Amino acid sequence: MSVLSSRVGPRITGPIPRGPEASRFTPKMRLAVLSVIVAIAVVCFLFLFVRGSFAFAFPRRLNMVGAMAVAAFTHGLGTVVFHTVTNNRILTPSIIGFDSLYTLMQTLMVFVFGGTVIANTEGISKLLAQTALMVALATVLYGWLFSGKLGSLFLMLLVGVVLGLAFDSISTFLQRLLSPTEYDMLSVELFGRLSAVKGDYLPLAFGVCLFAAVVLWKRRRHLDALLLGREAAMGIGVSYKRELMSMLMLIALLVAFSTALVGPMTFFGFIVATLAYQVTGSYKHIYVLPMAFLLGFLTLLLGQFVMQHIFYAGGFLTVIIEFAGGILFLVMILRRGTL
Repeated sequence: MSVLSSRVGPRITGPIPRGPEASRFTPKMRLAVLSVIVAIAVVCFLFLFVRGSFAFAFPRRLNMVGAMAVAAFTHGLGTVVFHTVTNNRILTPSIIGFDSLYTLMQTLMVFVFGGTVIANTEGISKLLAQTALMVALATVLYGWLFSGKLGSLFLMLLVGVVLGLAFDSISTFLQRLLSPTEYDMLSVELFGRLSAVKGDYLPLAFGVCLFAAVVLWKRRRHLDALLLGREAAMGIGVSYKRELMSMLMLIALLVAFSTALVGPMTFFGFIVATLAYQVTGSYKHIYVLPMAFLLGFLTLLLGQFVMQHIFYAGGFLTVIIEFAGGILFLVMILRRGTL
């Protein structure tokens, strides 16, 4: 696809650094510096402030680092690609309703089978079943909305919002019917939980991330072309509908798997993607995608380290991230004045 690499770049306007000072720090240099910082942060997280048995603490910390890497990869890359195909940097993949569907599935399980079902059904089979169900919903949704004459991306987003609201309403109604004990057990599952990811899940998670990385690497120039818009992308030989469908399905896989693995993280990807656009200094996905992953990984590492070893807080880091992400989301909307 040499035609893409030769024709996409000059026509795209983006956060490209200008001036003598900006030119000293190319996107490659920025990625290299951030990679070193992330590596140092991983070492500090694994080996510093170990109280008690190191043989007991190290495997748990290693599992948590693996979960952070998976969450940063799936949410960071998934959100960047979603912004590209929707041509909108405010929306997030959660608008399709994955978080709401996950909440509904967990609520239905507890409502029908009781609170003990959460502990009794833990395992890879449950993870795969939840992921398959969410991806199947996305497949039906995309296939239906893009098959007709009126099919469009904006119609898909509208249907996703409506479904998400419907799922939330049903979940809220069922949760009010639960006993206090069952509700407490359910509420733990409805927050992102990096510390609860088991090591047995990580090889499968890394396999999914590797598959997505290979696909995105091969389609990186096509993603750059999608930034031009539908007409311009088709004009340089890109099959717009095929690329759109394939990327949406990949986003569905990443977000669904991450939600089933670590729980809902609605605004985390939005924070990471927004930072990546500002820090990278280039519109090209070959730089933006790894930057989003590294920034997300570093955010989770530093946040968990500060909470555990400075403030000695035992709460969920993802609650604070979602709070900060919600504020950033509102600020971005108020600055732009529109979605």
